[in-house]
Amino acid sequence: MLPTSIGILERFQLARDAGFEEIECPTTPDPSKAQEMLDASRRVSLRIHSVMNQEHWRSPLSSSDAAVVEKSMEGMRTSLHNAKFWGADTVLLVPAVVNPETTYEEAWERSQRQIRKLIPLAEELKVIIGIEEVWNKFLLSPLEFAHYIDEFDSPWIRAYFDVGNVVLYSYPQQWIRTLGKRIVKLHIKDFSFKSDPAIHKRVADFGQLLEGEIDWRAVHGALAAIGYQGTATVELPAGDGEYLKEVNRRFDRILNGV
Repeated sequence: MLPTSIGILERFQLARDAGFEEIECPTTPDPSKAQEMLDASRRVSLRIHSVMNQEHWRSPLSSSDAAVVEKSMEGMRTSLHNAKFWGADTVLLVPAVVNPETTYEEAWERSQRQIRKLIPLAEELKVIIGIEEVWNKFLLSPLEFAHYIDEFDSPWIRAYFDVGNVVLYSYPQQWIRTLGKRIVKLHIKDFSFKSDPAIHKRVADFGQLLEGEIDWRAVHGALAAIGYQGTATVELPAGDGEYLKEVNRRFDRILNGV
């Protein structure tokens, strides 16, 4: 969400000035860049709470190609070490991608097999792997998502729930109540259905907070019901300082029950 036209320290300062309290950062294999991000975090008192793994889309754990899977595993190992170095407690992982070459069953079995190999490192570093549901044609219901997490039987594998990603076909408040204590982190974005007269159809897309279809009071009530006390991270397009301040104002309304 932060402009890439400015330096890392300036980006952290922009987020802090906009009122954000913590930040999620992308994986970096570059030690000097990792150090720069840690220094910026400390300089402006903006904690890095989570790491966004970067390799899972390009190189999914569900691939049948061993070289692709190893590239994904190396990306996760780097993410886990980044998290430890930065003081973050979670790494976000998209576990698999279902496509014409990979069946649902194969995605389930292959991804779980590889993630189990990462659990000892996660435990050693004290960093949770947060599995995210996203538009990858996988984990399409809250019951299934819960079952997928439970099969690991590990406190180091939990759910990174994206509120906006499920709105196209279900209700996020229901997912929250089903996933319950499995949820370790939240992504927050809104989702809207708008009429496009040019094509005589309704177009679905992400949009500014509080301007979409999500029942934020119901979401807030569900989070209260499960006793959620973790971090929530806004995931929206990038913008300048005024835009970010407005996002934060709307975010505060959501966190306070609108």
